[in-house]
Amino acid sequence: MHVFTSITANYLPKAAALAHSVKRVHPEAVFHIVLSDDMPDCPDEVTAAFDSIINIRELPIPDLPRFIFRHRVVELCTAVKGRAFQHIADVHGADRIYYFDPDIIVTNRLDDLERALDSASVLLTPHSIEPETDPMAMMDNEITCLKHGVYNLGFLAVRMDPEGRRFIDWWADRLTRWCYDEVPAGLFTDQRWVDLAPAIFDGIKILRDPQYNVSTWNLSHRRGTGEAPYDIAINGRPLVFYHFSGFDSGAQLMMLDRYGSHSPVLYEFREWYLDQCERFGQSTLGKIPCRYTRYAGGSKIEDAHRVTYRRRDDLMTYFADPFDDSDPSNSYRDWYRVHVEAPASPAPVEPRPGSEPEGRDLAPAESAPSLRRALRAHAPEPAIKAFRSVRSAWRKLAKVD
Repeated sequence: MHVFTSITANYLPKAAALAHSVKRVHPEAVFHIVLSDDMPDCPDEVTAAFDSIINIRELPIPDLPRFIFRHRVVELCTAVKGRAFQHIADVHGADRIYYFDPDIIVTNRLDDLERALDSASVLLTPHSIEPETDPMAMMDNEITCLKHGVYNLGFLAVRMDPEGRRFIDWWADRLTRWCYDEVPAGLFTDQRWVDLAPAIFDGIKILRDPQYNVSTWNLSHRRGTGEAPYDIAINGRPLVFYHFSGFDSGAQLMMLDRYGSHSPVLYEFREWYLDQCERFGQSTLGKIPCRYTRYAGGSKIEDAHRVTYRRRDDLMTYFADPFDDSDPSNSYRDWYRVHVEAPASPAPVEPRPGSEPEGRDLAPAESAPSLRRALRAHAPEPAIKAFRSVRSAWRKLAKVD
């Protein structure tokens, strides 16, 4: 059994809590960290349950600087998950691979999931397994699922038989291309893609048992009893893993108050989890910024910088390493400052020889870059009118010829 999670350095305390919880019930499990960041110095206790640390640079991702720059931090940690499954299967010879988000705690053995993988290739957990009856819960849970995905990809288990590998290769490809938080465009990181999986692939098993992936979004139909942390029951069944999603933002406590007030044990579990995170360095490691949030020179990369870059193939072709701002006259950062932040009209960027990105197609909402699109996006109205006049004159001359 191989288990992994995907993080940046500030999530090391949560990943350590997850790893120790897995090792408590499955000491034989091989636990991997996929790290999209630099590894900081940290106490041995933090890394004691990690069997391997896989840096993003080890994954089979072409044009890595381009790939990383295109993604915000959360997008990045989800975008690498498919490639991580491939890497763990190919390099470590893993036959069965479990992914857990770092903010999950495993409380009981995964034996029933192992048995499910005897006949299934992929295991998924839906956000909800019962229809809501309260309008607030319909909005919080069901409508949110329509936006963000039916299945919660904080958990995914795959047996690497031919169909499981076919699913992972498909998913990895889509995440390499389009793992964005762009809900209006029909995308939400890795999750919305998997809505398609049961229709496309055989061997998909949907787990509808209440003891898996328990979180605030499904507490309207799940009641916790017993004692925290390892003797909790959900609707009378032993809890297997609990997802503390939204913890850092404060959303977890707010939604627990809204839907989990019937289960005092879950508040006790939350306090235990706070202590565990602090035990593994939350107040220190948890404040480390990701290295990929800044240009090489140290200035912050704004979300708008990434979005503009990933929507224009000419920029990705010309600026092969958009982090590099060592030459102010020839860096993506300077281009953005001059042509987007300033009221200027950018000329199309000509590709450098041999700098074409590998395996990068445009999303359906992103047609190929052109002078017309560049003018519409950045040029003032007089320039657009001038462009149209020249185009009209050129067409008339062409007819005369």
